[in-house]
Amino acid sequence: MQAGIFHGANDVRVEEVPDSKLKSPVEAIVRVTYSCICGSDLWSYRGLSPKDKGARLGHEFIGEVVEVGKKVSKIKKGDFVIAPFWMIDGTCLMCKQGSSMACLNGSAWSRGDYDGGQGEMVRVPFADASLFPFPVRKALSKKLMPALLSLTDVMCTGHHAAVCAGVSKGSTVAVIGDGAVGLCAVLASKRLGAKRIIHLSSHKDRAAIGKKFGATETVSERGEAALAKIKKLTKGIGVDCVLECVGTKESWDSAFGIAKEGGKIGWVGIPYGAPEIKLADLFGKNVGIVGGRAPAHLYIPQLLPEVLSGKLDPSAIFDKTIKLKDLDAGYKAMDQRKAIKVMIDLT
Repeated sequence: MQAGIFHGANDVRVEEVPDSKLKSPVEAIVRVTYSCICGSDLWSYRGLSPKDKGARLGHEFIGEVVEVGKKVSKIKKGDFVIAPFWMIDGTCLMCKQGSSMACLNGSAWSRGDYDGGQGEMVRVPFADASLFPFPVRKALSKKLMPALLSLTDVMCTGHHAAVCAGVSKGSTVAVIGDGAVGLCAVLASKRLGAKRIIHLSSHKDRAAIGKKFGATETVSERGEAALAKIKKLTKGIGVDCVLECVGTKESWDSAFGIAKEGGKIGWVGIPYGAPEIKLADLFGKNVGIVGGRAPAHLYIPQLLPEVLSGKLDPSAIFDKTIKLKDLDAGYKAMDQRKAIKVMIDLT
């Protein structure tokens, strides 16, 4: 089978690898139909975070189950499934508490001998807990695939930012970030009933999607100018909820600067170069910070029915589709910000 392989900074290749095979009776084999490239994949692609040469690529995919182990009971051969970006056993204490990202036996795709999502097939450990089936008839609708694919990571991650920040009916929200996660955070805030959503975006095409997703205002300024603009928009008070979806020092400086007294910051941006948090500053403003990796397994049951019905549609974040053989071009497009999020069509 073919799979994406990491060979070093700015060097990803599609190569022939051994076919996926069951190693345990609780596993399944999924034939990938659609996958995608994540913004977090770019950190290793750019040489900014470590990744072993020869490692598989990708952690977001949907597809058809082609084989199941003898102890798999909920997932069947022929099912079409969503695979969240973290695999879990579903039985440990943390999973039972809803903290799937802290699963005692969990792991990320493509680590060790696990397959990556940017390949033709994937061996799935703990298949009953790690996969979410959706109706086969929906799998025949290519139009629905991008929205379903977003549930593997970015829609759940944007939703996590909104939940952690306490977004609710009537909230005033600021979303920092116009990548796929930031845009999904705008959509999640709208879904949760926010009255006002201020989207920080300096790119017209991305800001347009933010507006489509529910942003009521766009702030294109950056740094101190952005803080001044938001303070003016909120009459000097700041916002109830800040959704930090970038992870840099500049984005965190903005988050601290625009949160109101007693506000909350929901953060999901991977912290590369983020500043140290000064507890005294939080104490003085009574600002709360909650976030991290999203428990997608907790959110998918809430979001999937709305995606299937068409009520929730994050599909606009995918603005480029490629075949697996063109994986390198897909990485380059996202690295050069010529694409928001790239979908890989393996059908």
